[in-house]
Amino acid sequence: MAVKKLHVKKGDLVQVMAGKENGKQGKVLRVFLEKNRLTVENLNIVKRHTRPSQMNQEGGIVEKEAAMSASNVMLVCNACNQPSRTGIRVLEDGSKARFCKKCNEIVDK
Repeated sequence: MAVKKLHVKKGDLVQVMAGKENGKQGKVLRVFLEKNRLTVENLNIVKRHTRPSQMNQEGGIVEKEAAMSASNVMLVCNACNQPSRTGIRVLEDGSKARFCKKCNEIVDK
């Protein structure tokens, strides 16, 4: 099975469109292409019980971001500051870039 590219990349500002975090915005921390999931900064926080180890002497309950489906987020455009769908455009030099379908501006700099 071929792995598809996602509409968002690491470092993009996204808005959650579905689920318990609906309407909140954050930066993409990690992208899991093979699972079609991603983690967003300070969103979808879960609690994990950890036992003491060499690195973490205390142990206890740790809060961290959990992965969410990439279909639940939309890219926030830099120009119009609204969540929008993206398309791919071939530039004059032959390279590809994502563009906002609302304001027609190029997202990738």
